[in-house]
Amino acid sequence: MTLAVTAAPRPVIDRPWLLIATAGLALGAAAIAVQVDARQAALFLLGGVLGLALYHAAFGFTGGWRVFVVERRGAGIRGQLLAIGLALLAFAPILAAGTVFGQPVVGAVAPVGVSVILGAFLFGLGMQLGGGCGSGTLFTVGAGHGRMLITLGFFIVGAVVGTAHLPFWLTLPSLGPVALAGLFGTWGAVAVQGAVLAALAWGTWVWERRHGNGHGPAPAAPRPQVTGPPGQRLLRGPWPLVWGAVALAAGNLATLLIAGHPWSITFAFGLWGAKIAQGIGIDIAAWPFWAAGYPARALAASVLSDVTSVMNFGLILGALAAAGLAGRVAPAAPLPWRSVAAAVLGGLLMGYGARLAFGCNIGALFSGIASGSLHGWLWLLAAFVGSYLGIRLRPAFGLANL
Repeated sequence: MTLAVTAAPRPVIDRPWLLIATAGLALGAAAIAVQVDARQAALFLLGGVLGLALYHAAFGFTGGWRVFVVERRGAGIRGQLLAIGLALLAFAPILAAGTVFGQPVVGAVAPVGVSVILGAFLFGLGMQLGGGCGSGTLFTVGAGHGRMLITLGFFIVGAVVGTAHLPFWLTLPSLGPVALAGLFGTWGAVAVQGAVLAALAWGTWVWERRHGNGHGPAPAAPRPQVTGPPGQRLLRGPWPLVWGAVALAAGNLATLLIAGHPWSITFAFGLWGAKIAQGIGIDIAAWPFWAAGYPARALAASVLSDVTSVMNFGLILGALAAAGLAGRVAPAAPLPWRSVAAAVLGGLLMGYGARLAFGCNIGALFSGIASGSLHGWLWLLAAFVGSYLGIRLRPAFGLANL
């Protein structure tokens, strides 16, 4: 949602925080290159670029959905659909080839079943209470929002609990993984999904015009006016939503090319929690989820060897750098108990739901649909229903919707 407001003096750069963020990115990349390899260091820095883009474009799925429901404004959702559509076009030929630069590549294709429906619903509910989606939680933590640290902490707890319960949920009815390219062919799947994305974008525009002609009540925290030379705006923000959509699609494509799989976020949360659990003596390696395959290898290895983890670390630092450049690192603020309760509950629901649904708004929705996975569309529907309920519950926790 882009809203013109009266221009205010641009805040000065917050140099101490910017120095901390840039030093963290530089030293982190060097350490990862030495301990793992240059490829992993590149993914860490790519996470930093994505964090900067998310912050400068204020590109959050949670707020975009809430603004659409409450204020009848659809620009945020259209920005999300644009990012998905661009990634879809870029992914298709690469995934069809199966390799790029001699490296195998795979899409984010996951089973379509009861676990996805329930998990996505819980995630959608939780992100409205917690105040951010998977990517939104990370970039707001990077920008210094204390409440989001609580959300992130319980996101991690919920993710670990989800790994304990996932084997049960996988016994419930499921169609297994469904790749739309297998049903319609590579470009047929692109055409079908592109048509649905376009129809959804058009639907938000019609809804917007039908309910107030796009001139509903002003939001509580309007997007700052996009002004200044493009070079200055690129570094210090704010960005138009289109810039954010293009940057996220390009970042997801870069992830696919470097890592061999699309961008994801929430596996790392479960891994961090599992390592903490091991550290306090819990035999988590015996849990079925952590006993075999990639989870077992990730649990046994350094966290710096996990692609999702290093990209998340980079994302937090990139968002901090962006907030420092914009002069808007969030100051500490008192937290009412109801707001804290919502952060705790929201984090738990998102962590648990993301594990059941094979990802969050990035790994399941963005990367899933871009990969032509039917589970991404199921995730979108179930999460939006859960988000709608979460929006209606926010006032009970003292959280404003406008």
